[in-house]
Amino acid sequence: MPPRTALKRQVNRLPPERRISDIMAAAKQVFVEKGYNDALITDIALRAGVVEGSIYRFFANKRELLVKVVEHWFEEMLRDDAEQFAAVRGSWNQIRFIVYTHLTSIHRDPALSRLMFQEIRPAPDYRGSHLFELNRAYTNRLVDVVKAGIAAGELRPETSPSLVRDLVFGCIEHRTWAFLRGEGDFDPAEMADAITNLVHHGLGLGDEPASPMESVVARLETATARLEAAAGIIPAKPASARPR
Repeated sequence: MPPRTALKRQVNRLPPERRISDIMAAAKQVFVEKGYNDALITDIALRAGVVEGSIYRFFANKRELLVKVVEHWFEEMLRDDAEQFAAVRGSWNQIRFIVYTHLTSIHRDPALSRLMFQEIRPAPDYRGSHLFELNRAYTNRLVDVVKAGIAAGELRPETSPSLVRDLVFGCIEHRTWAFLRGEGDFDPAEMADAITNLVHHGLGLGDEPASPMESVVARLETATARLEAAAGIIPAKPASARPR
């Protein structure tokens, strides 16, 4: 086993990028486990295997470290979603993708979500920050989907893209707040379907039957489904009810 001095010299030779990466990984773990208020720089230094002074070489204070951790989280989500989102076609599918991936990120990382909602976003300097720009890029994907839908004639021309964005993300935050408080759970897929269908119908994305005959068929399918449900039969989902 090499002597401690040799180990210390080896750590000191780490390039700054590696040192910063190790510190941020340790900080993320500590913030997730203890929250912002109870997290200590000494805890982060111990977890990262560095002296406390090394952290202050790269980060001004604990808050800057928290912001960098959450920025990295947003950058990862944007990068990971970009390729998949580019392959999604159709307004319903695009909206559902955005809603589902956001719900999944909250369900997978509730502690980081709480830190974003409670510690970072209320700060007076948030709107001028890089994190604000990342969050705007993250949520503005929905704005772009709505604008494209309007241009394609799929959405009502008077639809406000920014209002749709605020409605969707506000709804998600409200519906997941109990989960973030540790009160219960939710199914991201089920909730994504419910929110997307609500927005899809409300914006007029083509759910209404296009002709009187389709209207008759839709009513017959509904009546048949009710009869089958009363008889204990589980029918296949009718074609007219599937998102297009």
